[in-house]
Amino acid sequence: MSEKTDVSAIFGENVFNDSVMRARLPKNTYKNFHAAIDGIRELTMEDADVIAHEMKEWAIEKGATHYTHWFQPLTGSTAEKHDAFISAPLPSGKVLQQFSGKELIESEPDASSFPSGGLRATFEARGYTAWDLTSPAFVRDSATGPILCIPTAFCSYTGEALDQKTPLLRSMEALDKQALRILRLFGNDHSRKVTPSVGAEQEYFLVDREKYLQRKDLVYTGRTLFGAMPPKGQELDDHYFGVIRERIGSFMKDLNEELWKLGVSAKTQHNEVAPAQHELAPIYAEVNIATDNNQLTMEVMKKVAYRHGLACLLHEKPFAGVNGSGKHNNWSLTTDDGINLLDPGKTPHENIQFLLILAGILKAVDVHADLLRESASCVGNDQRLGANEAPPAIISVFLGDQLEDVVRQLIDTGSATSSLPSGTLRTSTSALPNIRKDATDRNRTSPFAFTGNKFEFRMVGSSDSIAPPNVVLNTIVAESFCEIADELEKASDFDLACHDLIKKLLTEHQRIIFNGNGYTKEWEEEAKRRGLPNINCMAYAVDMLRSDKAIDLFGRFGVFSKTELLSRADIKYEAYSKQTAIEAKTMINMSGKQIIPAVMSYEGDVAASAAAVKELGEEPSVQTEILKETNSDLKAMQAARTALIQDLKKAEEITDDSVKAKYYHDTITVDMAALRAPADRLEMVVDKEYWPFPSYGDLLFEV
Repeated sequence: MSEKTDVSAIFGENVFNDSVMRARLPKNTYKNFHAAIDGIRELTMEDADVIAHEMKEWAIEKGATHYTHWFQPLTGSTAEKHDAFISAPLPSGKVLQQFSGKELIESEPDASSFPSGGLRATFEARGYTAWDLTSPAFVRDSATGPILCIPTAFCSYTGEALDQKTPLLRSMEALDKQALRILRLFGNDHSRKVTPSVGAEQEYFLVDREKYLQRKDLVYTGRTLFGAMPPKGQELDDHYFGVIRERIGSFMKDLNEELWKLGVSAKTQHNEVAPAQHELAPIYAEVNIATDNNQLTMEVMKKVAYRHGLACLLHEKPFAGVNGSGKHNNWSLTTDDGINLLDPGKTPHENIQFLLILAGILKAVDVHADLLRESASCVGNDQRLGANEAPPAIISVFLGDQLEDVVRQLIDTGSATSSLPSGTLRTSTSALPNIRKDATDRNRTSPFAFTGNKFEFRMVGSSDSIAPPNVVLNTIVAESFCEIADELEKASDFDLACHDLIKKLLTEHQRIIFNGNGYTKEWEEEAKRRGLPNINCMAYAVDMLRSDKAIDLFGRFGVFSKTELLSRADIKYEAYSKQTAIEAKTMINMSGKQIIPAVMSYEGDVAASAAAVKELGEEPSVQTEILKETNSDLKAMQAARTALIQDLKKAEEITDDSVKAKYYHDTITVDMAALRAPADRLEMVVDKEYWPFPSYGDLLFEV
């Protein structure tokens, strides 16, 4: 029987959160810290010294000997450099443990060794990390001992953002400013801040670590580059929400406890659709906190899996033939005094403020659908999106029956007089209570779906940071709100102007609304008629960052300078090419060193069997048929492998990052598919004893 866990006692115990600061800091320092967060005043070095001292003392009590500025460079993961608290040795030979305000506020990692898109040359190494006051420090256990982690932003010596955090904070400020303008128009003078809140669902796979280490494709790329489907996949839908197996349950228990100690509000856990696939979902948090928490979640998942003899796969499509993994980004807008601006109420047709905000968001998504699509681009997501398991590459908005009905009334007649009511679902048996029925169903095929009081952006990849999609969401909505406020602030009759503007926005941008099945070919054709973009791969999606529209948008709201934005495009092109090249080289390695020799060995034994049968005076027809089949696929493998090697050499000669990325997509990924097909057929023929690495069945079902 497992030990009992007192969640309320351990939650946040390793976080230097507000309650800890209130208890440990002098009242004046605590007050000044919050004034700095609210932008009322800058934090003085005197206050920083006091906070740093108490943070150090608290961390030492937790067993920490080192601290780190924990940041999120443009690598897709986090980064940290550990410094001990010790000072220079005293004449007595002893040392003191010190931590100053300056050390808390800033540090200097090497900026030239992180992706910069040309912003930093190798000889231009200086960069800075700056403490994010809004995200609490925490102590994280590791093999090196407990470490005090201070969430920070990361910028170059010349001030450009080199991380995910800086533009996210900028976009939050832009959205806050414009949303408050709208609230003031409706007479709200009590809310002081509007913040995007996010709950990021995290899907992942767990496989046995020993089997994982036998698959070089999993080790090098995070996904299987070869693999035939076993007789059973997810056809029976028996894994989804099924009973959690003992080994996985033990992992989940430890994962929850570690996350709770770090203040991550892990709430929901369950088996997902594919075998060996699972999901964890947290409670909502302010978007920069949610981003930090999600990065922590992915790190802790991998660490806990290792302790349990498992490997956690966060790739969007680790196995062909079964569902891949996403990260649903549930986004809403809330005020500092608890108002959810995306709550339509029971009668949304009467909620004018909500309808105006809704119309503004629809406009933002319609105008910048290409940027929103790009924000969910990563190499692994190319294999997942549009595969009848995830949203299509076409951005559309699902509103549900109730809101679509209200929108239709406003467009057709200029006014909405009713809202479809919620109802009661009769269970038809006295043993079960009747259920309160929502006014609308859900749509799991929609990339951007309204789900009651939030929008669920379902395109984000499971391995990717949630910062980029939220940067885009915040900024495009800020632009839309700004244009709305500009128009209404000068209106002589606010009510009439607001009514007319809502109708105008809904009419002009109704093409983005789609409540149907996003997986069908008919929707692709309809979307094309509507003029909606359909960008089906990362290599082409990144082009959107170079557009004049994007440069103007992000520059106008101070989220990215033109230089920063173009550098991000270069980084993404390069990442696509490099990651695809790693996959291609891994396939060449595995096929040449493992699969082809294994098949040849198998063929040798089959040939020997054929010879033995022939000596007995019988016709070795079965052996001959097997040899013909295997040899045909072996020839196809060798030919495809040779083509891939030759095309990789051509790719290396391309100097333009954009052209190279597109070549990798248009040519190299096609070559890779051609190499995989005969290999997967051979796996279905060659004796398991000869096959050089664990099969899909071994990985998916033997956990």
